[in-house]
Amino acid sequence: MCVCASRGVRAAVTLDDVVPVIGVLALQGDVREHLSALASCGARAVPVRRPSELAAVDAVVLPGGESTTMSRLLGTFDLLDPLRERIAAGMPTYGSCAGMILLAREVLDGRPDQQQLGGLDVVVRRNAFGRQVDSFETDLDVDGIPDGPVRAVFIRAPWVEKAGDDVQVLATVPDRTVGGAGTGEAAGRPVAVRQGAVLATAFHPELTGDLRIHAMFVSMLA
Repeated sequence: MCVCASRGVRAAVTLDDVVPVIGVLALQGDVREHLSALASCGARAVPVRRPSELAAVDAVVLPGGESTTMSRLLGTFDLLDPLRERIAAGMPTYGSCAGMILLAREVLDGRPDQQQLGGLDVVVRRNAFGRQVDSFETDLDVDGIPDGPVRAVFIRAPWVEKAGDDVQVLATVPDRTVGGAGTGEAAGRPVAVRQGAVLATAFHPELTGDLRIHAMFVSMLA
């Protein structure tokens, strides 16, 4: 039994006898923060930069960062096709912010040469809430997360424009949200989704100290 304590909240995750090994794509972005959060939830967390390292993990996290840079580096490090194949084969995968963009089947306002992993049947809008200066925080009710709302940090974040029938929407932007250039039209937009073994959030739980999203992901491996 793993117990993740966060801001007075205890999220229990029951694991098999073998501790899962979760890789964090370590090409760019919030790598250290995800490694720390996953370790606090009882997983063995390791950075992934090479195909051999990807082949050795049970699951993977795609961190927040800059999606077009990460897309280019996936090709440079020969990780693009192996990662696509592992995700298509059912490897549990979690993407935050830029990770959500990479996992989408289609991106609006992206670069023409941007590569997608296609793990989620969603269309996302890149930088939907505006620029860096439009970053904001809000409280979100997330389906499957107990003990109150999650404090969500949005930094040049995407939102989901369209989701397929097999995609479960876990959280949407509340009407009360303030801040961010795009928030006037953001109410009701999906910002946390799951499709089978793939989980994604438009926000950054790795930056808040609230481990419940990571605990949810770790529980998907149990």
